[in-house]
Amino acid sequence: MAHKFEIYKDKAGEFRVRFKYNSETMFSTEGYSTKASAKNAIESIKKNGPDAPIDVTTD
Repeated sequence: MAHKFEIYKDKAGEFRVRFKYNSETMFSTEGYSTKASAKNAIESIKKNGPDAPIDVTTD
């Protein structure tokens, strides 16, 4: 599989989500106190991401 979401625990003990494409981390989320919250973040990204606007802040 070329891309995947990965839930992991950071050094502070919080759950984070990273999105990987060909083993390269494309982005990582904020920390969540529960794994369920991290899973909810993934569902939100999948649901809302495709229609999100693109904000280009450079010339």
